Amino acid sequence: GFLPLQGHIVRNWKVRWFVLLQDKLLYYKIEGGKKEPSPKGRILLDGCTITCPCLEYENRPLLIKLKTKTNTDYFLECCSREERDSWALDITGAIHAGHPVQVQELHRMKNSFKLLENISLHDIVERMCDSSTGIKLTRNLDQGNRYKETFTGSALVDWLISNSFAVSRFEAVTLASMLMDENFIRPVGVRSTEATRSSDPSEKFLDDSTALYMFAESSKKNTSSKEEVHFNISELRGKIVKQGFLVKQGHKRKNWKVRKFVLRADPAFLHYYDPTKEENKPVGGFSLRGCLVSALEDNGVPAGVKGNVQGNLFKIITKNDIHYYIQASSKAERVQWIEAIKPLT
Repeated sequence: GFLPLQGHIVRNWKVRWFVLLQDKLLYYKIEGGKKEPSPKGRILLDGCTITCPCLEYENRPLLIKLKTKTNTDYFLECCSREERDSWALDITGAIHAGHPVQVQELHRMKNSFKLLENISLHDIVERMCDSSTGIKLTRNLDQGNRYKETFTGSALVDWLISNSFAVSRFEAVTLASMLMDENFIRPVGVRSTEATRSSDPSEKFLDDSTALYMFAESSKKNTSSKEEVHFNISELRGKIVKQGFLVKQGHKRKNWKVRKFVLRADPAFLHYYDPTKEENKPVGGFSLRGCLVSALEDNGVPAGVKGNVQGNLFKIITKNDIHYYIQASSKAERVQWIEAIKPLT
């Protein structure tokens, strides 16, 4: 699949097509909407160590770091935590392919969690508040309201794991729930607040990138006007239904670029982002109301499509008669995207 990769010499980000083999991770360049036949590079997995979650880049919270036995660092970025964890699990399985016991351990989820005796909740909160190594506090939007100094549920889970307070997401959620029960942190916004009403203790804290939390002593809400937000808030307010990397044909130059697509419902919008850029802002998007979406045949190049593309194409026509040509990585993925988009049109 597609993953942004940081370059070794020029520290910019390029999207590559990755193929995981038993002993190596190959990556290919996409040119003109088609994967080049020879790999651009390879990451040898023998003696490799993996760090996930990797929090070295504040603006890129979904990183996997691979360090080869020659001490070369590779940073790969995923588009969702589910995708990141899936890649990390498969890569780790390949690294330990000769050690089946370790592979079995990777796939087993712990069913109980007890806080380490030498660690107190006060110690964890003190570490969380550290200006250099603590959890990053950011401004976030929820239902048109702007909150200062908040963090998301999934960011806290990542931080607890990366700082060795928990070894799995289940443990981290349990620990975060304890912090909330003891009033060290508190929910803000609709999603996290509603979750606290759940009768199931395991569902009171959300491992979710849209659930907001803050330290209890800084729980005052600061609401700003919508005019301060550069992008239309209403478009980005909807629930994320699906997200992933797809190849899109440009409107003017008709070249093909890998973009991160995010499908939202209520309101129904499809936005796309440039995964090589640091800022997490859409570079385009459109309402899905009144749109038509359909698969394009793979035999020959359809009208309106430029370049020698690999197939798996689908087209979205907006109600303003703007045509978007998009390429999935497989027929199955194309079907999944079409089926997700159609009910929202």
